Amino acid sequence: MVDSEVGALRTVMLHRPGAELQRLTPRNNDQLLFDGVPWVSRAQEEHDAFAEVLRGRGVEVLLLAEVLTEALAVDAARAVGVAAAVDALRLGHGLADALSAHLLDVSPAELADVLTAGMTFDELPVAERTAGVSLVRRMHHGSDFVVDPLPNLMFTRDSSVWVGDRVAITSLALPARRRETSLTDLIYAHHPRFAGTARAYGHAQAPVEGGDVLLLAPGVLAIGVGERTTPAGAESFARSAFADGLAHTVLAVPIAQERASMHLDTVCTMVDRDAVVMYPAIQDTLSAFTIRADGDHVTVAGPAPFVEAAADAMGIDKLRVIDTGLDPVTAEREQWDDGNNTLAVAPGVVVAYERNVRTNARLEDAGIEVLPIAGSELGSGRGGPRCMSCPVSRDPLD
Repeated sequence: MVDSEVGALRTVMLHRPGAELQRLTPRNNDQLLFDGVPWVSRAQEEHDAFAEVLRGRGVEVLLLAEVLTEALAVDAARAVGVAAAVDALRLGHGLADALSAHLLDVSPAELADVLTAGMTFDELPVAERTAGVSLVRRMHHGSDFVVDPLPNLMFTRDSSVWVGDRVAITSLALPARRRETSLTDLIYAHHPRFAGTARAYGHAQAPVEGGDVLLLAPGVLAIGVGERTTPAGAESFARSAFADGLAHTVLAVPIAQERASMHLDTVCTMVDRDAVVMYPAIQDTLSAFTIRADGDHVTVAGPAPFVEAAADAMGIDKLRVIDTGLDPVTAEREQWDDGNNTLAVAPGVVVAYERNVRTNARLEDAGIEVLPIAGSELGSGRGGPRCMSCPVSRDPLD
């Protein structure tokens, strides 16, 4: 059950960076949406420390690789995972059939490794059996991927979102990330922990990514519309939330279609019941269209200033805005380094990257407790503590 961004966090799903990050090279890091090649062991240390901070606050941490392995003990889950990973149109039917048969026969742990970290042609166990008959095998370099890795999987916020007592499997916009939803989908469908969980929003619909979805208050959602979430996706998500009784108001928030502001949560996150931390360069220009249900239809009003539209929808007098101050260079640097991407573990208590010194100081001056974590390597994929976490359960707000 998740009805806000700031209710006390009880259960969260994280993905500890693994072998998929070892696949990044200067040749492919742009295509795989990383701004550099991370030091993997240090990224793992930083992520372990992040998980321990959460556990220290009483949060149950589910690690995606572990729950994926457990779900893959179910034959139907294995079939879904393999079908999503093995592309017959790219590999040819002979090679695809041989690879599928192999993957369906390996252990759940080994299959989980391949589904997350990928596989190269050199690692293909059926290479000798297919080399003479597969043109695809003979014409690819050994280091080419037969199954693509998923280095962005550690940003678990994007591929699924809990709203109320339902989980929405989102629709990711870019090719490098689309298969991530197949893994979250099979976890929620086949892991016994989530048996009977109701769904919201179908992931085959227009693109919506979880980093663009903020639960401002019970019944009030904000959805960023920009590089990753389309207007059609925001409207479809709103209609689904209305139909399921999960929301009465959805704010569609246009954001710049740029790498630095790929999601709404890169420029604005909730830090308390009535407060957000926000990139100051957009504070006066961020707007919102207000979407509400009207029978079988929806009404759209605006645009209006975001802080005003949000306060009205939330039923409060004013939304407090905490920013990084008036120094535009510092503000821009810390926004790029995910200074506005915080994870609330309780009202007024957030996890943030320690390097964003000015932003964290402003938060503390405003009465927000900051739990700092290192992120020099984790941030190479342009994501902060909120990006790296999918809340599964929070206490309801009073």
